[in-house]
Amino acid sequence: MQSNRRTFIKSLSAASAVIATEAVAKPFGAPAYIPNLMKISPNDKIRFATIGMGIQGNFDTQAALRNPDVELVAVADLYNGRLEHAKTAYGKDKELFTTRDHREILARPDIDAVLVVTPDHWHDHITIAALKAGKHVYCEKPMVQHLNEGKAVIDAWKKSGKTMQVGSQRISSASFKEAKRLVEAGEIGQINYIESNNDRFNAIGAWQYSIPPDASTQTLDWDRFLGDAPKRPFDEKRFFRWRNYKDYGTGVAGDLFIHLITGVHFVTNTMGPTRIYSSGNLAYWKDGRDVPDIMACIMDYPKTDQHEAFQMVLRVNFANAGKINDVTRIIGNEGQIEFSENNLIMTKKKLPTAPGYGGYDSFFTFTEPVQQEFVKRYDSLYPPDTRKADPVKEIRFEAPKNDDAHAKHFGDFFDNVRKGSQGTVEDPVFGFRAAAPVLACNESFFEQKVVHWDPITMTQKNLAASATSTKKKPVTSAKASTKKS
Repeated sequence: MQSNRRTFIKSLSAASAVIATEAVAKPFGAPAYIPNLMKISPNDKIRFATIGMGIQGNFDTQAALRNPDVELVAVADLYNGRLEHAKTAYGKDKELFTTRDHREILARPDIDAVLVVTPDHWHDHITIAALKAGKHVYCEKPMVQHLNEGKAVIDAWKKSGKTMQVGSQRISSASFKEAKRLVEAGEIGQINYIESNNDRFNAIGAWQYSIPPDASTQTLDWDRFLGDAPKRPFDEKRFFRWRNYKDYGTGVAGDLFIHLITGVHFVTNTMGPTRIYSSGNLAYWKDGRDVPDIMACIMDYPKTDQHEAFQMVLRVNFANAGKINDVTRIIGNEGQIEFSENNLIMTKKKLPTAPGYGGYDSFFTFTEPVQQEFVKRYDSLYPPDTRKADPVKEIRFEAPKNDDAHAKHFGDFFDNVRKGSQGTVEDPVFGFRAAAPVLACNESFFEQKVVHWDPITMTQKNLAASATSTKKKPVTSAKASTKKS
């Protein structure tokens, strides 16, 4: 990056910081707006920082760096050991800025974009702060932890003019794109049912991540980790295995259902379900966690201009000691598509027009004269060409060996940053429409209720209150209300 551009960014970002500060100080309702005045030149490197250098933070950073003309210049994490690791892994030939306080990164004018890869309960806070600071944002899935947090992130993104990508990278894979093409071409007819599962049977897969021996309040910032979660004494398990606790994570729904539902929304062009119900239990990993290790969810999707009404069933099982085959099946009335991140199988099977008769059918219970009359009528209604179905066809698709969905997802993000565009493949509106149903799964599970959702307005519906407000008041008769003289 040229020095004159750095000078320009510093002056511009300083001005943006003043605008942001003034906007935040305005009364409620005034827009906190930072205009996207600067588009990055295609000849310049995009300088980014990663906030949260845990498992996914490292994988995201590596995937981002597999794109050309990008540079990691800073990282933030609450555990000292991860900051030291980052210096070794990413700063061997340069000075890498590290900090426990993500606000130091947001204050740096030479950083163009940030990767938000923190525990879920920090996603909305850091994303909104980053957008107000004039940064482009890549935020890991799910975009928010609770249903009431999505609109604020969307509003901050729209006002900022900045690029934002939500990180459920499978939709950038070749097989997901092929599934989308086949569905849009009508290859399997009208969709009526979708099922998707993601099972595991190992300790690390069930989030029993390794805990460093030096974990203490001296080596990590416990209070900052808690954030707006309930205050409690230091617990190293909660810090390093935060996915196990609903105070910080979103359980199997937010970690795994989100991938499944994001893929389905991408392939089918749907807005989302209107009714969500989930059930499950803690069957195997009874290690102090307060989220289930087995969950199933049923979602009802209404008819739209893009598709007929269909039902979707999602399932996760962390205690599956049988054969694990993680796939999504989209079933239509003329075939099905079964796909994962790396391959796809489409089976086409169309029914003939004629229904047929005989076999396990009532035809044999008719008298012989009635059978003869039935056959006569059947032959007049269904000529021979209506009695044959097209041969069953199976089409297989294998993703290219060099297909790198994770890097491509970042590639889409960086391309839009350079263009000054907000049109990523998984922008915050798409990201929230995918996150909301899985967050509703949690609400359904913990509160034991059906959640009703409006996918268009992205708001929760309270049918009980609505029913109460529309009930007719009982009519009081004049005779009953008239006092006796």
